[in-house]
Amino acid sequence: MSRIDEKLEQLGITLPPAPSPIGSYVPAVRTGNLLYLSGLGPGLRDDGSAWAGKVGADYTMEEGNEAARSTGISIIARMKGHLGDLDKVKQVVKVLGMVNSSPGFNQQPAVINGCSDLFGEVFGEAGRHARSAVGMAGLPNDIPVEIEVIVEVED
Repeated sequence: MSRIDEKLEQLGITLPPAPSPIGSYVPAVRTGNLLYLSGLGPGLRDDGSAWAGKVGADYTMEEGNEAARSTGISIIARMKGHLGDLDKVKQVVKVLGMVNSSPGFNQQPAVINGCSDLFGEVFGEAGRHARSAVGMAGLPNDIPVEIEVIVEVED
């Protein structure tokens, strides 16, 4: 078991199967030592329902943070699906977090902290990253959060 797999187990996180793309794109592209991961939304909620709606109207900031954490788990699953071994992650370089925001909602950074904090818990110092967190008028399938990531990897 890899070091990161052990950390996930300690945190009580079970990775879902790597999500498949829902459009005409590939889930990840590696060029040199950089892995670019396409945008993902959150997995299913604890009750099995899908996330749908705007943060600030349908969801509180705290619920949006939970959706961002769920998205981070999906991203880690995609990393593992592409790399095979999460110990190959040398550094999470950049995170772009997009929040499906109601008019006037301005706490996008606090929402995306759900993913950023997860990366810190899982990858330690290598999980610290540059980041943008922005509000959107809408996201595909009305998901509350979409996040894309750039990761430095080593073989």
